[in-house]
Amino acid sequence: MPFKIVRNDITKVIADAIVNTANPNPICASGTDLAIYEAAGKEQLLAERTRIGKITRGHVAATGAYNLNAKYIIHTVGPVWEDGDITNLIF
Repeated sequence: MPFKIVRNDITKVIADAIVNTANPNPICASGTDLAIYEAAGKEQLLAERTRIGKITRGHVAATGAYNLNAKYIIHTVGPVWEDGDITNLIF
């Protein structure tokens, strides 16, 4: 199957995997993260993320996708952008 990028509501996409902009700690925060947790099944997904534990910046963890139309959720923690200055990019 060819690689394909789709622009759509991430909770409605049919895919092998979706990528979540995760919080380092096993919590569901806000925005895309919260939408994914709610659509997948918050309790189940949070329980699996809790078993994984903290994800450090630049690393990933994969979980099941539960109620989403995907097989996996890839959780990744990116850098923190502060003050709009590239020199303040925190990893």
